[in-house]
Amino acid sequence: MKRYDSSLQADSTVARAQNSVNKLHNAVSQALSHPNEQTVEQAQNSLDHAEQSIQQVNRSLGPQGVELAEEMLADEKSRLAKLNQQ
Repeated sequence: MKRYDSSLQADSTVARAQNSVNKLHNAVSQALSHPNEQTVEQAQNSLDHAEQSIQQVNRSLGPQGVELAEEMLADEKSRLAKLNQQ
């Protein structure tokens, strides 16, 4: 039974990280379409949260549990960096 519980916890941790990255995508998209101080700050806050979520997955499961979320995070960081350069 413990193995099953830890599997559910692992799935939940990965799901939270993926949700954080999805929220980051939405925040960056909003900032790109309506660039102002508030939307850029919200995107930066979402980036910070997504990075923390992915770090939690890495601590819990190791790198194999979070590869897709890390790729998505890198894409969003690139999009946000382009916005900050404008």
